[in-house]
Amino acid sequence: MKNRYILTAFGQDRPGIVAEVTEIFYGHDCILEDSEMTKLSDEFAVIFLFSSEDKDIEDKLSLDCRRLEREKGVSAFFRHLGSEVHIEEKSGKTHRLHMEGLDKGGLLYRVSSFLAEKDINIIHLHSHRDFSPLSGTALYTMDMEILLPQEIDFDEFRRGLRQVGNSLHVDIELE
Repeated sequence: MKNRYILTAFGQDRPGIVAEVTEIFYGHDCILEDSEMTKLSDEFAVIFLFSSEDKDIEDKLSLDCRRLEREKGVSAFFRHLGSEVHIEEKSGKTHRLHMEGLDKGGLLYRVSSFLAEKDINIIHLHSHRDFSPLSGTALYTMDMEILLPQEIDFDEFRRGLRQVGNSLHVDIELE
Protein backbone atom coordinates (compact mmCIF):
# COMPACT_ATOMS: atom_id res chain seq x y z
CA MET A 1 0.00 0.00 0.00
CA LYS A 2 1.25 3.46 -0.89
CA ASN A 3 1.66 5.79 2.09
CA ARG A 4 2.07 9.54 1.88
CA TYR A 5 4.47 11.71 3.85
CA ILE A 6 5.41 15.33 4.18
CA LEU A 7 9.03 16.32 4.77
CA THR A 8 10.26 19.78 5.71
CA ALA A 9 13.91 20.77 5.58
CA PHE A 10 15.78 23.98 6.26
CA GLY A 11 19.31 25.23 6.65
CA GLN A 12 21.74 27.92 5.67
CA ASP A 13 21.30 28.58 1.96
CA ARG A 14 23.99 27.25 -0.35
CA PRO A 15 24.15 25.32 -3.62
CA GLY A 16 23.35 21.61 -3.34
CA ILE A 17 20.72 21.50 -0.60
CA VAL A 18 17.92 20.39 -2.93
CA ALA A 19 20.13 17.62 -4.31
CA GLU A 20 21.08 16.46 -0.80
CA VAL A 21 17.47 16.27 0.36
CA THR A 22 16.00 14.75 -2.79
CA GLU A 23 18.73 12.09 -2.78
CA ILE A 24 16.75 10.56 0.10
CA PHE A 25 13.69 10.14 -2.13
CA TYR A 26 15.74 8.81 -5.01
CA GLY A 27 17.61 6.34 -2.82
CA HIS A 28 14.41 4.85 -1.42
CA ASP A 29 12.30 4.87 -4.63
CA CYS A 30 9.91 7.45 -3.22
CA ILE A 31 7.53 9.29 -5.53
CA LEU A 32 7.74 13.07 -5.22
CA GLU A 33 4.22 14.47 -5.58
CA ASP A 34 4.55 18.15 -4.73
CA SER A 35 7.07 20.63 -3.37
CA GLU A 36 7.48 24.23 -2.34
CA MET A 37 10.88 25.85 -1.86
CA THR A 38 12.03 29.30 -0.87
CA LYS A 39 14.92 31.33 0.44
CA LEU A 40 14.23 33.31 3.62
CA SER A 41 17.02 35.81 4.24
CA ASP A 42 20.11 33.56 4.21
CA GLU A 43 18.11 30.42 5.08
CA PHE A 44 16.65 27.85 2.72
CA ALA A 45 13.30 26.14 3.42
CA VAL A 46 11.55 23.38 1.51
CA ILE A 47 8.45 21.20 1.89
CA PHE A 48 7.98 17.95 0.00
CA LEU A 49 4.90 15.76 -0.33
CA PHE A 50 5.92 12.25 -1.34
CA SER A 51 4.77 8.65 -1.24
CA SER A 52 6.35 5.26 -0.71
CA GLU A 53 5.28 1.63 -0.74
CA ASP A 54 8.20 0.58 1.49
CA LYS A 55 6.84 -0.61 4.85
CA ASP A 56 10.18 0.27 6.53
CA ILE A 57 10.50 3.74 5.01
CA GLU A 58 9.98 5.59 8.31
CA ASP A 59 13.05 3.99 9.91
CA LYS A 60 15.09 4.79 6.80
CA LEU A 61 13.84 8.39 6.71
CA SER A 62 14.69 8.87 10.39
CA LEU A 63 18.27 7.76 9.77
CA ASP A 64 18.60 9.94 6.67
CA CYS A 65 17.20 13.02 8.42
CA ARG A 66 19.69 12.64 11.27
CA ARG A 67 22.51 12.11 8.75
CA LEU A 68 21.54 15.29 6.85
CA GLU A 69 21.72 17.32 10.05
CA ARG A 70 24.98 15.79 11.21
CA GLU A 71 26.84 15.84 7.88
CA LYS A 72 25.28 18.74 5.98
CA GLY A 73 23.77 21.04 8.62
CA VAL A 74 20.28 20.62 7.12
CA SER A 75 17.44 20.03 9.59
CA ALA A 76 14.78 17.72 8.15
CA PHE A 77 11.59 16.33 9.66
CA PHE A 78 8.87 14.13 8.22
CA ARG A 79 5.33 13.17 9.12
CA HIS A 80 3.20 10.25 7.95
CA LEU A 81 -0.04 11.37 6.28
CA GLY A 82 -1.58 7.92 5.77
CA SER A 83 -2.59 6.32 2.53
CA GLU A 84 -3.70 8.46 -0.38
CA VAL A 85 -7.01 10.19 0.23
CA HIS A 86 -9.14 12.32 -2.01
CA ILE A 87 -10.21 15.48 -0.26
CA GLU A 88 -13.32 17.15 -1.52
CA GLU A 89 -12.30 20.53 -2.85
CA LYS A 90 -14.29 23.53 -1.70
CA SER A 91 -15.97 25.35 -4.53
CA GLY A 92 -15.26 29.00 -5.06
CA LYS A 93 -13.10 31.39 -6.98
CA THR A 94 -9.44 32.14 -6.36
CA HIS A 95 -8.37 35.72 -5.83
CA ARG A 96 -5.09 37.46 -5.20
CA LEU A 97 -4.84 39.57 -2.07
CA HIS A 98 -1.99 42.10 -1.90
CA MET A 99 -1.10 44.09 1.20
CA GLU A 100 1.66 46.62 1.78
CA GLY A 101 2.50 49.19 4.39
CA LEU A 102 4.74 50.06 7.29
CA ASP A 103 5.88 46.94 9.12
CA LYS A 104 4.48 46.35 12.58
CA GLY A 105 3.53 43.35 14.67
CA GLY A 106 0.31 41.51 13.93
CA LEU A 107 -0.22 42.31 10.26
CA LEU A 108 -0.34 38.72 9.04
CA TYR A 109 -2.25 37.61 12.13
CA ARG A 110 -4.98 40.24 11.71
CA VAL A 111 -5.50 39.59 7.99
CA SER A 112 -5.43 35.79 8.34
CA SER A 113 -7.84 35.99 11.32
CA PHE A 114 -10.29 38.01 9.25
CA LEU A 115 -10.08 35.40 6.50
CA ALA A 116 -10.53 32.53 8.97
CA GLU A 117 -13.66 34.17 10.42
CA LYS A 118 -15.12 34.19 6.90
CA ASP A 119 -14.09 30.51 6.31
CA ILE A 120 -11.74 31.60 3.53
CA ASN A 121 -8.84 29.28 2.76
CA ILE A 122 -5.36 30.66 2.10
CA ILE A 123 -3.90 28.61 -0.76
CA HIS A 124 -0.54 30.31 -1.01
CA LEU A 125 1.22 33.01 1.00
CA HIS A 126 4.36 35.03 0.42
CA SER A 127 5.43 37.93 2.58
CA HIS A 128 8.54 40.04 2.64
CA ARG A 129 10.03 42.71 4.88
CA ASP A 130 12.21 45.31 3.22
CA PHE A 131 13.58 48.72 4.09
CA SER A 132 12.97 52.02 2.36
CA PRO A 133 16.22 53.07 0.64
CA LEU A 134 15.90 56.71 1.72
CA SER A 135 14.54 56.53 5.26
CA GLY A 136 15.38 52.97 6.29
CA THR A 137 11.77 52.48 7.38
CA ALA A 138 10.68 48.83 7.53
CA LEU A 139 8.05 48.02 4.89
CA TYR A 140 5.96 44.84 4.79
CA THR A 141 4.51 43.30 1.64
CA MET A 142 2.25 40.27 1.56
CA ASP A 143 0.68 38.39 -1.33
CA MET A 144 -1.91 35.65 -0.83
CA GLU A 145 -3.86 33.45 -3.13
CA ILE A 146 -7.20 32.80 -1.44
CA LEU A 147 -10.27 30.71 -2.25
CA LEU A 148 -13.39 32.80 -1.85
CA PRO A 149 -16.44 30.54 -1.34
CA GLN A 150 -19.32 31.13 -3.74
CA GLU A 151 -21.70 32.01 -0.92
CA ILE A 152 -19.55 35.01 0.17
CA ASP A 153 -20.80 38.36 -1.07
CA PHE A 154 -17.74 39.76 -2.89
CA ASP A 155 -18.55 43.45 -2.31
CA GLU A 156 -19.27 42.89 1.39
CA PHE A 157 -16.03 40.91 1.74
CA ARG A 158 -14.07 43.66 -0.01
CA ARG A 159 -15.55 46.28 2.36
CA GLY A 160 -14.59 44.17 5.39
CA LEU A 161 -11.08 43.74 4.04
CA ARG A 162 -10.82 47.49 3.50
CA GLN A 163 -11.84 48.04 7.15
CA VAL A 164 -9.08 45.66 8.29
CA GLY A 165 -6.56 47.56 6.13
CA ASN A 166 -7.72 50.92 7.50
CA SER A 167 -7.42 49.70 11.11
CA LEU A 168 -3.86 48.53 10.39
CA HIS A 169 -2.95 51.61 8.29
CA VAL A 170 -1.96 49.43 5.32
CA ASP A 171 -3.18 49.13 1.75
CA ILE A 172 -5.00 45.89 0.91
CA GLU A 173 -6.03 45.16 -2.66
CA LEU A 174 -8.15 42.26 -3.86
CA GLU A 175 -8.00 41.09 -7.46
